[in-house]
Amino acid sequence: MSRYQHVLFDLDGTLIDSAPAILASYRETFAAAGRAPAVPIDEGIVGPPLLETLELLAGSTDAALVGELAAHFKASYDTAGYRRTAAYDGVGDMLTRLAAGGCRLAIATNKRLHPTRLILEHLGWAGHFDAVYALDMSEPRLPDKAAMIARLLADRGIPREAAVYVGDRSEDGEAADANRLPFLAATWGYGSLDAAGLAPHWRALPSPAALADAVLDER
Repeated sequence: MSRYQHVLFDLDGTLIDSAPAILASYRETFAAAGRAPAVPIDEGIVGPPLLETLELLAGSTDAALVGELAAHFKASYDTAGYRRTAAYDGVGDMLTRLAAGGCRLAIATNKRLHPTRLILEHLGWAGHFDAVYALDMSEPRLPDKAAMIARLLADRGIPREAAVYVGDRSEDGEAADANRLPFLAATWGYGSLDAAGLAPHWRALPSPAALADAVLDER
């Protein structure tokens, strides 16, 4: 019997190793625009929303420039680039275990909705999730991950005491805190969380199997 009826997941760095695909598309973006990035294109930039990351890489908040770069990125990533995405070892089995244990699963991600759905289909995971939420799912865009989780809980009628959020970055834990949800830190990914960076009330899990054990209360 699951400890939580609803398990809400971040995507990048939690369920998928999207860094190689994302970084390749950012490099193609700047090559297509004939510009040099202002900061290195490495794993440290993966996680925030697209426009925020492009502003960082461009060293500019100029809307026209960022819009041009966003168009180049989407042309690369949304066609073939996303197919370079890999699942972390054990995630598929974890999702299957959680579903078999009675959990209802959902995604709440900073990634845009369109490539998120493409990736879930590509990995054969679309059927695992009752809901897929992203910042750009509505107009105007949702302001941040905390607001997105709040919207998901309200839309789906999910009681806070029946839910948990899983992510790999401190932003994820803070968004869970803002919604009074327990937070499980996926420390197998490339996020910013490790033992030193955890808030005392967050719980670190070293593998997808360990996360399934924790949610299903199997020790």
